[in-house]
Amino acid sequence: MHSDTHSAPLASRRNRRPLLFAIAALGLLPAFADACSTCGCSLNSDWSSQGYATSRGWHLGLRQDYFDQSQLYSGTDRISRSSFALPADEEVQVKTINRNTLLNADYNISRYWGVSFQLPYEDRYHQTIAEGDTAVSTSDARGIGDLRVVMRYQGLSPDAGLGLQFGLKLATGRFKQTFAAGPQAGERLDRGLQLGTGTTDALLGVYKFGYLGQSVGYFAQGMAEVALNARDGFRPGNSVNVNFGLRYLDAGRFTPQLQINLHSERRESGSQSDRPNSGATYAYLSPGLGVKLGRRLDAYAFVQLPVWQRVNGLQLEPRRLWSLGVSYRF
Repeated sequence: MHSDTHSAPLASRRNRRPLLFAIAALGLLPAFADACSTCGCSLNSDWSSQGYATSRGWHLGLRQDYFDQSQLYSGTDRISRSSFALPADEEVQVKTINRNTLLNADYNISRYWGVSFQLPYEDRYHQTIAEGDTAVSTSDARGIGDLRVVMRYQGLSPDAGLGLQFGLKLATGRFKQTFAAGPQAGERLDRGLQLGTGTTDALLGVYKFGYLGQSVGYFAQGMAEVALNARDGFRPGNSVNVNFGLRYLDAGRFTPQLQINLHSERRESGSQSDRPNSGATYAYLSPGLGVKLGRRLDAYAFVQLPVWQRVNGLQLEPRRLWSLGVSYRF
């Protein structure tokens, strides 16, 4: 929310907006988008309309993400596929197209406590040339990913502007899919490419939000994800998301926003992992726009633009990431 030095602006803002705006990791989609490429999708997509009242109530959201990973990177450099003579002694990935949907249901239990449920549905088309092959193998995976259950405690400050988050990512997504066509048809996809990791992960975060004067709001948020177990020879890399954002509040029904999204993930491990080609650090600049469609209904659109990225081994990365969504408060 705000510090005590901005009590007058907050009073004015409360008269105009009865709900308190919270920054949380509720819009975050864990985008383990590729067997050898983890996409750092750390966007908080629905900040302008995510209102968590201090009274009880539900908030539902639906978000669609699209990103086409077709650029091959090593370290911070883009690599041309023509530099690899086939058959190669390592996998040469071609592309991964992601069309992912996230359903979010949030319930404010009381003035101090809330809980959210985040269920992704993933649609992922992948092309790669495996080690020793000269032809492309493809997979087309669709299904439910890993469910996240996140508790929120917003009693650390009088205005609920400082809070903690903690929860679990559950192993609800399948992780035994195979290639559909090509030389690798029938072979198991790498675990980083599966719809789920097969593991239970702990989530822990902190957030702060408020106002910079009458017309500008801000937020800062960080969340860590730590795998609590390994399963069938695979353990995902621990990760951290850090987000910063500003929004302009005096544009009528529209809310322009700008975010900086940071994501860092360590290498995966285990006998079924692709450890050399996993783990990365990303920075995104993400402009967006929120639109109030009604008293309880809001929509938003964002584009994430990579401004810096460093990957281990060879990994596929997107030029940009698109997000569209709606939210409804009961």
